[in-house]
Amino acid sequence: MTDTRPTHAAPDHPALPKPKIGVLLANLGTPENYDYWSMRRYLGEFLSDRRVIDYSPWLWQPLLQLVILTKRPFTSGAAYKSIWNEEAGESPLLTITKAQTAKIEQSMKERYGSDVMVDFCMRYGNPSTKSRVKNMVKAGCDKILFFPLYPQYAGATSATANDAFFAALAKEKWQPASRTVQPYFDRPDYIDALAQSIERSYAGLSTRPDILVCSYHGVPIRYLMEGDPYHCQCQKTTRLLKERLGWDDTEIKTTFQSKFGPEDWLQPYTVEEVARLAEAGKKNIAVCAPAFSADCIETLEEINEEIKESFEEAGGEVFTYIPCLNDDDAHIAALSSVIEDNLSGWIDPV
Repeated sequence: MTDTRPTHAAPDHPALPKPKIGVLLANLGTPENYDYWSMRRYLGEFLSDRRVIDYSPWLWQPLLQLVILTKRPFTSGAAYKSIWNEEAGESPLLTITKAQTAKIEQSMKERYGSDVMVDFCMRYGNPSTKSRVKNMVKAGCDKILFFPLYPQYAGATSATANDAFFAALAKEKWQPASRTVQPYFDRPDYIDALAQSIERSYAGLSTRPDILVCSYHGVPIRYLMEGDPYHCQCQKTTRLLKERLGWDDTEIKTTFQSKFGPEDWLQPYTVEEVARLAEAGKKNIAVCAPAFSADCIETLEEINEEIKESFEEAGGEVFTYIPCLNDDDAHIAALSSVIEDNLSGWIDPV
């Protein structure tokens, strides 16, 4: 529908688009490429976020700018290169997020017709949260549902995504009404989608793994002590998954990966625990990543390369990585149901 002037408005009143509701999906981010300068820009934005690294900028920024960002773009760039979607010229996270958005957009169209606009943004890199909020406002969205795609809440993920969203709203002359989505770590439909993916993977294996390792992205233990609920929500996700699968405690384990810096992080560390399991006789393991809604550098490179190597060097024989839910139909159905619940009171299904 073309833009129109409000009824009884003066002839020079600006034309306004038809009001609609925006659903803005958000994920962590992606570099534009794996070359040094692309990686430096991306890592500089990411590691300058006080939600991620909360040390005093007076101490942290000199170390970051003069030491870390001199070396780390090379190693991180090599890691990204090993998983890069060369055909599309983008990271797997971006490819998968586009696919998720397209499927959710179709799901919303079936539920609500043309009155809901679906798009995605990244907390770091592009497309930025600010640019996508601006596009939605320009398109006529007078209400926006912001959906960080993190099953479990953490200050370094969900909260910083919300920060960027609120900062983008602060720039708008006519600010839309807004809602943010709560974490969905314990929703039965999400747990069921996880369980189905594991059951499918196990069904395709010739020998059942000795144990399933649920590897979550780590955070400093200090964050837990300061009130961040992430650790507890991860533990509950694993427990609910175990109950849905009908397994006992010996068949599943929670671990944490991606430690960065000198502090103690949530433990056990995945890279160490898989080696311990191999040494203890667990020669056939499977690993999944329930904290990630889409496969990315932490799953495709860190789990399926670095962590796998740690397991094999300790004597492990069979390592199975179970992909993230990505754009799996059960996952899309669960995410769409979350959105529908959060749109309640704003719009009714057609």
